[in-house]
Amino acid sequence: MILDGTPDSSVQAAVQALARGDLLGLPTETVYGLAADADNEAAVARIFTTKGRPANHPLIVHVADAGGALHYAGSLPTFAQRLMAAFWPGPLTLIVPRREGVARAAAGGQDSVGLRCPAHPVAQRVLAACAAHQPAIRGLAAPSANRFGRVSPTTARHVQDEFGDALLVLDGGACSVGIESTIIDCTRAAPVLLRPGMLSRERLSSACGQRVLLKEELPAHEPRASGTLLMHYAPRATVRLMNAQELQAGLDLLGEDAAHVAVYARSPLRATARHRLLRRMPDDSAAAARQLFAQLRAFDDAGAHLIWVETPPTDTEWDGVRDRLQRAAAAR
Repeated sequence: MILDGTPDSSVQAAVQALARGDLLGLPTETVYGLAADADNEAAVARIFTTKGRPANHPLIVHVADAGGALHYAGSLPTFAQRLMAAFWPGPLTLIVPRREGVARAAAGGQDSVGLRCPAHPVAQRVLAACAAHQPAIRGLAAPSANRFGRVSPTTARHVQDEFGDALLVLDGGACSVGIESTIIDCTRAAPVLLRPGMLSRERLSSACGQRVLLKEELPAHEPRASGTLLMHYAPRATVRLMNAQELQAGLDLLGEDAAHVAVYARSPLRATARHRLLRRMPDDSAAAARQLFAQLRAFDDAGAHLIWVETPPTDTEWDGVRDRLQRAAAAR
């Protein structure tokens, strides 16, 4: 069931559902989440079962503010506090040491936990109402509201399409960012980028006062984190990344047989009337991120068998979009 997320009555219905141990479709600025009380292990287990997600693959815990992070964090290094001050609320997740006795199931059994403070006004209101509830709900475990490994949802309708009418979903409109948060590991002496998003390494490094490292620069011992599997974010159709010349050559070769090939490209391409699934990717990385998952879902809904996507530029501002597309293409 989809409810308008604006009225107070919808927020209260959401909090009551969470207090009962039910799941909730929650809008955030990145993607819609499948939320549960992060300290209710039975409810968290329901997230894993509903998504078909391995129980050792950790979930991100959403909190109302930096103060809410203290319930879950065993410690917060100075650079993590600086990142929180600069980018919370916003599309940034910090992996920090987990305080003993909290969010064990949500953390996938690890001694660290991923924390984020979402900027979406509906998410903010739900988290504030959860904190005011008696007993208080301190945080919400909320991975993307889709089947494990598939395309993330950026509208309430996408969530309903995944899980049906039985799930309560708050409609907060289309997500303004459109891809999942940047993830920084803060469990080491220096910040380490585990998953790119729409916050560049340059901005992150400037905010925390030291260079944000790539995980490839350190020994392979980072904590497990959401959305970092090689194959992820995949539509039903097979995704292939190609440059503009390869795209044009493929369309020319297939000719009239390209009816079930979807193309998503920034470069202008020659196409026939049979190429009904040719769509223009924005030149701006933020706009491309905002529509990426919705476009992949639309190609699936239109019956595409193959999705050919022009490889994004190598500029750092495209890192998040390129990461999602590479993982979607790896599923083939």
